[in-house]
Amino acid sequence: MAEAPTIHVDIVSAEGELFSGPATAVFVPAAQGELGILPHHAPLLSLLKAGAVRIKTPDGQEHFFFVGGGALEVQPYKVTVLADTALRAKDIDEAAAVAARQRAEEALRDRPGHITQAEALAEVARAVAQLKVLEHLRNSRG
Repeated sequence: MAEAPTIHVDIVSAEGELFSGPATAVFVPAAQGELGILPHHAPLLSLLKAGAVRIKTPDGQEHFFFVGGGALEVQPYKVTVLADTALRAKDIDEAAAVAARQRAEEALRDRPGHITQAEALAEVARAVAQLKVLEHLRNSRG
C-alpha cells in the first residue's frame, strides 16, 4: 500500500518554532472561516484570526495549537503559519484564559472608557478561542 501524500508544515511565532514536520491535512482559522489544506493545495495567502490550528500527521495523530492571529502561506508542498502568538494546546492555561475573558467582559460592562471596546472584544475573542482549542483537544482524546 502506498504511503499517503504529505505536506510540510511550519508553525512559527516571535517566541520560536512550535511545529515543523509532515502532515496529511492542516486546518487553520483563516479570516474568512476555517480552511482545510491537503497536499498539493493551490498557492494561497491569507490572514488568520484567533483560533485552533489542527494538524493530522502521517502516523494518524492530531496536534492542536492556538494562534492569536497572523498570516498563512500555502504552497503545493509547504504550509507556513506565521502566528502573532501561538501555543501548543496542552500548554494553554485554562484558568488564565477564563480569567482573561472575565476581565475583558467586566471591562466592557463596567468601564467602557478605561479600555477601548475593540481591545476588550479582541481579548474576549482570544480567550474564547483558547478555550475552544482546549475543548477540541479534550474531544479528540476521548
